[in-house]
Amino acid sequence: MHPPASLLSENSPHGTGRPAPIRGGGRSPPRGVHTGEVTPPLSPVTLPVEPGPPLTAAEQERFARQIRLSPIGELGQRRLRNAAVLVLGAGGIGSPVITALAAAGVGRLGVVDADVVEPSNLSRQTAHDDSSVGLSKAESAVATARRLSPGIDARAYPVAFTAANAEALVAGWDVVVDGFDTFGSRYLASDATTRAGVPHVWGSALGFDGQLSTFWSHAPGGGVTLRALHPEAEDAADSCATVGVLGSLCATIGSAMASEVVKLVTGVGTPLFGRIVVHDALDGSWTELPLERRAPEPPRPRGVAGAVTADELRARLAAHEPLTVVDLREDSEDRSVSVPGAVRMPMSGFDPALLPAGPLVLHCASGVRSRIAADRAAAVGISADSLVGGAAALRV
Repeated sequence: MHPPASLLSENSPHGTGRPAPIRGGGRSPPRGVHTGEVTPPLSPVTLPVEPGPPLTAAEQERFARQIRLSPIGELGQRRLRNAAVLVLGAGGIGSPVITALAAAGVGRLGVVDADVVEPSNLSRQTAHDDSSVGLSKAESAVATARRLSPGIDARAYPVAFTAANAEALVAGWDVVVDGFDTFGSRYLASDATTRAGVPHVWGSALGFDGQLSTFWSHAPGGGVTLRALHPEAEDAADSCATVGVLGSLCATIGSAMASEVVKLVTGVGTPLFGRIVVHDALDGSWTELPLERRAPEPPRPRGVAGAVTADELRARLAAHEPLTVVDLREDSEDRSVSVPGAVRMPMSGFDPALLPAGPLVLHCASGVRSRIAADRAAAVGISADSLVGGAAALRV
């Protein structure tokens, strides 16, 4: 499996060849797999990853403490160096995943994120700093990964993750890590990784609560996917932009997700197949819960939650396309930048049923709430595009 040339520069992220799949050792999930509307592939990824060439003296010194862990050893470090990992999202969850994997010695790392760095990101999105403000999150995170691991093959994909490109983006990687903050994007990641046969490490953090799991349709004993945990998108506008999130919680969950990747790549330990771990940062508790099989449900008509850039929106408006722009900002927010003729519908009272008919573009201040709103609209059969970067992108 290789991503198409249109999405990748240079070579495929895949290593050459792999040993037999994970067997034994790991705990099988309590039930089987809920595939929903997706069909598992005939040729899934096999794990652990095949080890690369012997380590250099510099690599042996750099990773000495990790190599001393007998289950990993030099062979495991060579597997890490030969691994190809794609991280979806370079925000609060994706940032610690990216830095941990780069520092751990993962050889090939891809980062997908269409957003730009804002000052409000810096308290929790540790792959970025003040010099990154205004830059692509994907490119900023890749630059950080290269500083942490000068020999890494790190690639930025500053594009929106959509139904049109999801399968092409995830194909060809050994593991996909999902740090997205909307259910629409998470479902796209789940379905695309299931089709590609790629393990899907997932996590989230909101308020003081975090959770994580590892999904793989070909896990030993049968795999469970994200749809076993959340069969349908949650009809809520909660996000770190509206509820808030503890910055250190993002680091905690992201680091645990990075450990899942290391286990999958090296074959050590027990991945979280068929289990979800929930962490309460206020009382310090970690709770493990089983994920059980759900019977496939009849597919429901669903709209498309797309994305549009500021330049694309300007071009469509200039061409006088039949288009309705919906402004989701609250009355108390800064509206110095706005789209003439936009319909005002504050996110606090957002109802997809009230959206006008025809092509829609939703926007908020930064693009976070508009993605959530587009997902909610799609869940009830209404297609809408979210403005990438929100009103802030229109300032440029």
